[in-house]
Amino acid sequence: MTKGIVLLAAGGTGGHLFPAEALAHELKARGYSVHLVTDRRAERYAGSFPADEIHTVSSATIGSKNPVAVVKAFLSLWRGYREARALVSRLKPKAVIGFGGYPTVPPLFAAAGLGVPTAVHEQNAVMGRANMLLASRVRAIAGGFLSPGGEHKAKMVLTGNPVRPAVIAAAAQPYLPSSAGEPFNLVVFGGSQGAQFFSDAIPGAIRLLPDADRQRLVVTQQARPEDRQKVIDSYATLGVQADVAPFFNDMAERLAGAHLVICRSGASTVSELAVIGRPSVLVPYPHALDHDQAANAAALAAQGGAQVIPQAELSAERIADLLIKAMQGPERLAAMASAAKSTGKPDAAGLLADLVEAIAAGKGIAQSKGATQ
Repeated sequence: MTKGIVLLAAGGTGGHLFPAEALAHELKARGYSVHLVTDRRAERYAGSFPADEIHTVSSATIGSKNPVAVVKAFLSLWRGYREARALVSRLKPKAVIGFGGYPTVPPLFAAAGLGVPTAVHEQNAVMGRANMLLASRVRAIAGGFLSPGGEHKAKMVLTGNPVRPAVIAAAAQPYLPSSAGEPFNLVVFGGSQGAQFFSDAIPGAIRLLPDADRQRLVVTQQARPEDRQKVIDSYATLGVQADVAPFFNDMAERLAGAHLVICRSGASTVSELAVIGRPSVLVPYPHALDHDQAANAAALAAQGGAQVIPQAELSAERIADLLIKAMQGPERLAAMASAAKSTGKPDAAGLLADLVEAIAAGKGIAQSKGATQ
């Protein structure tokens, strides 16, 4: 017998689904049944998501300037709203929690209209468009990097970004610097949109390294399926040991073993780097709609845990110079790792679960255990 159903809604990318997955684990440990509503992109993550059932509803992104595309998007969202209303009416969840992305809009609107307690979690320092649409409708807004303020200040709670159990486990592994002549583990990834740049830039930079440094490298790199073989061939030509794939199910363990991480600065990425405590070069995705990645990166860099470099400034020569200095400066990397870890919030899933239980019980957000406004 469970305490009831909590319905989580998230867009189908890792940035939205990973914090939802972390909350799902926490809620199930507290005795709740968890259902997920998302879109079809989430299939690659479904195996690790601890949902009792996964549902899909119609949705669309409102981003085009084409009037016909906008009309089609609204029609899709309206269809999704009707599907979500039927789903919420059938499941009768204790609460519905959104994690961003347009697939969250129909179920959150439906739940609010039916009087079901609702909240959204915003991972980024800048609120995303879907969450902005929902902000006035929900009872609470939990934030990872948000600065409480503005018209919705009264309903904001700073919980941090929940990280998955695999990340918490990886955080137990201390950072062990790589000394001269020892293998140097480099992890490179760019998320669902930003990996293409690294597929060209990183092998090009490694080609410029002195032989002694290049021979130390052990690379883990995420690459798009269409780029994967090209990247593999580049490293083979250079004689560099590399594992290249579109997605790694064990990324938390790979981050734990990294001596340096070069990656984009999505909120989940920054939060996981902080909890595990690994030095990084963050390259904000330049085409992010609200420039949220730059703001996320600044939060970690301000504490000395990361170096932030715009993509436009990252030539092969610049990356090669960064790698040489990193491989020859283990003490500096260890200090960055320590600074990153000092900013981590490993208890974020628990704080968010406290908030969910509070609103599900009809309490105000101030009554959430550990609520920080």
